[in-house]
Amino acid sequence: MANNIAKMIDHTLLKADATKEQVEKLCSEANEYKFASVCVNPTWVQTASNLLKDSGVDICTVIGFPLGATTPETKAFETKNAIENGATEVDMVINIGALKDGNDELVERDIRAVVEAAKGKALTKVIIETCLLTEEEKVRACELSVKAGADFVKTSTGFSTGGATAEDIALMRKTVGPDLGVKASGGVRSAEDAEKMIQAGATRIGASSGIAIVKGLTSDSDY
Repeated sequence: MANNIAKMIDHTLLKADATKEQVEKLCSEANEYKFASVCVNPTWVQTASNLLKDSGVDICTVIGFPLGATTPETKAFETKNAIENGATEVDMVINIGALKDGNDELVERDIRAVVEAAKGKALTKVIIETCLLTEEEKVRACELSVKAGADFVKTSTGFSTGGATAEDIALMRKTVGPDLGVKASGGVRSAEDAEKMIQAGATRIGASSGIAIVKGLTSDSDY
């Protein structure tokens, strides 16, 4: 069971003050436990890619993070640059304000810019920041992600007012159907938390508490 959960975890370090030593440790742990990926800020992608070459661990990074308020063109450039540096998965933050304004055209264009920049080279996960959205907005964000061709929808950045809930995961799974990935991130700190998310429909877990989750412990980490 621990090994199965490990294969679903993006071992994550996205803090602004992350150091090279900490990134190296993260990569070493990911290799040891065979997590699905490491998730690091774009500045660390090349370092992580070099450290995890031929390990089977993917390199995940974040785009337009954590606010989502950059332009589609900026997000597309960020995506291309990250892939050139070795990223194999990109987690992009939607334009949350545009979604709340009902500007679905911009939200879809924003997601599609990243999807097209990543096509054939990296998986695209769409962070919808559920804690800032109404139920209707969550559904709309998921529908637009499907329409734009994303591979996953994801709950949270872990840097806003709340993280993943089983209820949100269930709603997202219901909206996107059985074929799209659903990633729970933010506040998943234990095997029990992870199991709740998986039961609700999550196929990936984003956490800095990956080792605690695999070992059946509880972490006090925020992400």
